[in-house]
Amino acid sequence: MERVQSEVEGHYRSALVEQIRANGGALVVGNTTFRLAKQFGFCYGVERAIDLAYAARKVFPEQRIFLLGEIIHNPDVNAQIAAMGIRHLAAHPSDADIDELHPDDVVIVPAFGAEMPIVEAVKAHGCQIVDTTCGDVMSVWKRVRQNAREQVTSIIHGKSAHEETRATASRALGEGGGHYLVVLDLAETDAVCDYIRRGGDKEAFLRRFDGAYSTGFDPDLHLGKVGVANQTTMLRSETEEVQRRVRAAIAERDGSDASGNFRFFDTICGATQERQDALFELLRAPLDMLLVVGGYNSSNTTHLAEIGERQNVKTFFVRNAECLHSANEIAHFDLHGKEEVLATNWLKTDGPIYVGITAGASCPNNLIEDVINRILLFRGELLEKV
Repeated sequence: MERVQSEVEGHYRSALVEQIRANGGALVVGNTTFRLAKQFGFCYGVERAIDLAYAARKVFPEQRIFLLGEIIHNPDVNAQIAAMGIRHLAAHPSDADIDELHPDDVVIVPAFGAEMPIVEAVKAHGCQIVDTTCGDVMSVWKRVRQNAREQVTSIIHGKSAHEETRATASRALGEGGGHYLVVLDLAETDAVCDYIRRGGDKEAFLRRFDGAYSTGFDPDLHLGKVGVANQTTMLRSETEEVQRRVRAAIAERDGSDASGNFRFFDTICGATQERQDALFELLRAPLDMLLVVGGYNSSNTTHLAEIGERQNVKTFFVRNAECLHSANEIAHFDLHGKEEVLATNWLKTDGPIYVGITAGASCPNNLIEDVINRILLFRGELLEKV
């Protein structure tokens, strides 16, 4: 593991970012001031997943190694994993299929886990499994399994198509008798709460949540006892509001008998919460703009960009430094249109400027260094001035 960690550091470490952290999170180069959030970038779970993937390649140098989807939601890291000869399995139609597996193959389960039927199918082929699932994710699985055993429906606050939420939902079935319903946001939560209070058109309800509930789910039967869980990378404040609204609906429906029909466990990932708290603190300082660095399909990174926008700070969500085309043009992810768009006149090249930077838990430090260097290049500043 020491050899592996040394290799990982060689790919993803940044001496500059470490220097900025040691300097209290600030870097001043000429008229350019960078302010970094106190917590950002790789968390323990991501580091562990990457370390185990690198270790698998060394331990099984001659064997075929497959990965269930992406190791984490960062395109640069996933490209590096692919360059090691680790192939994707069952993530897209063009990838290798589970039916092609042999007993001497190795299969890596990513940090956000995998659905139970997929894991069982891999096991049935006799493959060696390297499980990198984050401990915080497994804590959620423990809770939803308990719900299933006790005939409590799990209401999961998350994105129904996200790998972690699909993995959690598969555990919410328990031994087959459990049920789940996934809610994305407060609007969907309110629809559920209205049904809890007053009932309604069951078919319309099921159409609205198509693809987001368990087979056989009946809102007239399975919203009697509920437990709120969540995808670990959601906004904590929103999950807490989901919990509050569902609890209030149960109490209004059941009165004094409500206590046994609702349960909630705090299952927000600690690293996710630390990064959100650190960003709120960063945004208290004067900033001309905020750059959020990370994969566009990363849930925790997306929520950091949402926080920046909600605080009315000019926010750009970028994959890496290549998105910074020039001082005039930047490619960034539009949270509302769900696509990468171009913005112009985003960076002034003279006079003082204050740039805030943060990154999701799946973003390596070297990508942050690249962004800093690109901005300094456009502004005609040199790091030698530090």
